[in-house]
Amino acid sequence: MTLPPGQRAVDGFPRFGSHLHRPPPPVPADPVIEIGGALSEAVTLTAKDLAELPRQELGADFHCVAGWSATGLVWEGVAFDAFYRTRVEPLVPAGAAITHVVFEGFDGYRSVALLQDALAEDVLIADRLDGRPLDGDHGAPVRLVSPSQYGFVSTKHLCRITFHTSAPPDPDRWNPIAAHSRGRVWQEERHRYLPGRVVRPVYRGLIGPIRRLSARGSRP
Repeated sequence: MTLPPGQRAVDGFPRFGSHLHRPPPPVPADPVIEIGGALSEAVTLTAKDLAELPRQELGADFHCVAGWSATGLVWEGVAFDAFYRTRVEPLVPAGAAITHVVFEGFDGYRSVALLQDALAEDVLIADRLDGRPLDGDHGAPVRLVSPSQYGFVSTKHLCRITFHTSAPPDPDRWNPIAAHSRGRVWQEERHRYLPGRVVRPVYRGLIGPIRRLSARGSRP
């Protein structure tokens, strides 16, 4: 098994995220994904809407920026490219050029991706993992899965997607530990300012605390 630079395989699939000390957010009875931004109109994407798009199964590892990798995962869902081409592109005003996508979750987490990265063939809006519906720890009801980028891009509990014609405001602009703006795993883009290999030892020191917080915050 070949892993990206600086990654180590771990047993299982730890819960990750910025809210590990709290349980996952409850799943709404009728969840929808709000679609907006630089479009001619805002729309919502329901579970029925997703079911009408072509399904895809994807075998892909998950790589955390801290240095651990969960291997042998099988995701199921809708290719982001198919969703964009059929449901979003017709709403882009003539002459506008979408460059960035913002993903937001029910837990308040937010990630930003270049449109060209989001349209990669391995990016999914996923609702199943290893043959089962997503649970709360791993992003129910649906989540983004972008295997070629570190996990901080793959927003869980997806509830809103907005499209932009320029880079949205960056709250981490002056943060000395800000994550890389693209986070591509094979280029080891971990840190905004420092080479990935330089920050490996620091990030690996986070793996233990991540596991402990994951166990504490998970639902019993």
